[in-house]
Amino acid sequence: MNVLFRRLADNTNAGSMASGMRRRRLAVFETLLSGLPGPVRMLDVGGTESFWKMTGIPADERVRVTLLNMEHPEVTLPRFTGVEGDARRMSSFRDGEFDVVFSNSVLEHVGGPGDRRAMADEVRRVGKRYFLQTPNRHFPVEPHFLFPFFQYLPVGSRAFLLEHFNLGWYGKTGNRDEARRIVGGIELVGRMELKSLFPEAVWHDEKVLGLTKSFTVYHGW
Repeated sequence: MNVLFRRLADNTNAGSMASGMRRRRLAVFETLLSGLPGPVRMLDVGGTESFWKMTGIPADERVRVTLLNMEHPEVTLPRFTGVEGDARRMSSFRDGEFDVVFSNSVLEHVGGPGDRRAMADEVRRVGKRYFLQTPNRHFPVEPHFLFPFFQYLPVGSRAFLLEHFNLGWYGKTGNRDEARRIVGGIELVGRMELKSLFPEAVWHDEKVLGLTKSFTVYHGW
């Protein structure tokens, strides 16, 4: 088969730590995916076309990708389809409809523990296999706001900081309600909870300076 992913990062992030970890993660995924016979039906939960353009576009013509997001994803790439939907309630898809379910840094955005459980159950229901990544709650630097121990602060304190300062991927809001909405919409997941959501999974820890920055779990391969 052709090389599945062209490992091309964008110019601004090509040398970044996050970009390097993403390339290594996708190398693991590519190895797993390369062993599947075609055609391969893949669902990217929370996916966007820009992610695939940044990290590598699937070049294998066997692979058909469905992007599921809360707002209908714009699609221009061949063999890609965009679908509007909710990761917690994927009722438009049949049991086992997809050969692979892929999700990158989405689980922490869907809501509280019950919402994360609902997403995990749906991932296992609609997919014969899955490959899911999420940041580690207990890594010292919060990965969205790039602020040490930000995830442990009260919501009000996090909102105050975002209201007044640019933090990580987010610019300062200047509005307390908007800041609370943003910080309240991200709940990082720890190892024990993730194990309870995907007890059958194989684990891959992504480490920085010996500390686990994020978890990747996969099953069915």
